[in-house]
Amino acid sequence: MEIILYLSAAVAAIAFLILVLNVSKTLKSVDKTLDSLSRTVDRLEGQLQGVTTETAELLHKTNVLAEDIQQKTEQLNTVVYAVKDVGSSVQNLNTSLKKVTTTVASQMERNQYKISQAVQWGNVVKQLVEKFKDTKEQQAPPLRNEALTPTETSVQRAKY
Repeated sequence: MEIILYLSAAVAAIAFLILVLNVSKTLKSVDKTLDSLSRTVDRLEGQLQGVTTETAELLHKTNVLAEDIQQKTEQLNTVVYAVKDVGSSVQNLNTSLKKVTTTVASQMERNQYKISQAVQWGNVVKQLVEKFKDTKEQQAPPLRNEALTPTETSVQRAKY
């Protein structure tokens, strides 16, 4: 029985030795993994600092751009308001022109008879003036081609 006890102690010692070797091997593997992870985290930290710096610069540029856009928008608003005022003025002018046109058209319709009579009287006056000119031309003596002599007086010259 003593042998079994020694054998079981030896098996337990061997099992413990195998366990210690496996735990040691596992710990070395974990140590390598942790070292690799540590290096990766260090590189990631450096990259993250670069990204943080670039992000800060980008944020600054974005703020400057936003301020510039805000200023330009305010300036553009004054132009928009001016164009709106011009549009309102043009609309008021159009309304006034429509009213004037409507008034003129209604007055034309009301006075159409008077206008046609005025046009007829104008034509009559024109015809009378033309007849008067025609009769005057027929009554005038024919023009002479001879030169006036110095003895003729200015009264005689006026006749022609």
